[in-house]
Amino acid sequence: MKIEVLRNVLQKNEWAAEENRACFDERGVTCVNLLGGAGCGKTSLLEATLPTLKENLRVAVLEGDLATTRDAERIAALDVPVVQLLTDGGCHLNATLVQQALKQIPLDELDLLVIENVGNPICPANFDLGEHRRVVVLSVAEGDDKPAKYPLLFKDADLIVLTKCDLLPYVKFDVERARADLARVNPRAEIVRTDTNTATGIDRLAAWLSATARPQASA
Repeated sequence: MKIEVLRNVLQKNEWAAEENRACFDERGVTCVNLLGGAGCGKTSLLEATLPTLKENLRVAVLEGDLATTRDAERIAALDVPVVQLLTDGGCHLNATLVQQALKQIPLDELDLLVIENVGNPICPANFDLGEHRRVVVLSVAEGDDKPAKYPLLFKDADLIVLTKCDLLPYVKFDVERARADLARVNPRAEIVRTDTNTATGIDRLAAWLSATARPQASA
């Protein structure tokens, strides 16, 4: 008799994620997974926030993308340790790839590690990377229907960042409708409105990340 054996296709990733989290915990490093669709402004948020974070925290970044090192170059220009993770066409990062990248990061010298995931509102939400917190980015240019259409992306977020709010007068984005949908999907997540052109909300985002991290220096 043939016996069918079904296994969780994400099991290998889950094992690697737990190993990553244990590694972070052992070294007192807080890991944040930064998720959002392509072009929502994740890298721009990091560019605006990292200078403030560097004042009190030892921070590094893992940059996920399908191709090129352009985003990593933008982060490196801020004198922040960064490793580019290329998926060669893959639509998300996985914990095993992150695990390999950690060998190139001085974890013992860090307080905060930010992983900028591949720009995609669907697949990355399914994969635990070993992070402690999830920050989800939603650009007003993407439309206010995204929380309702892609609830998986938002339901486990600890913080939701609305970006490009300077475009609100020019795009059809109902902030209150988006808030209502977000509250239904994830009532516990804080929402921060930002505009990197005027630095609106950047201090609030930096404060949230600083409070989330666990600086070794003050331990």
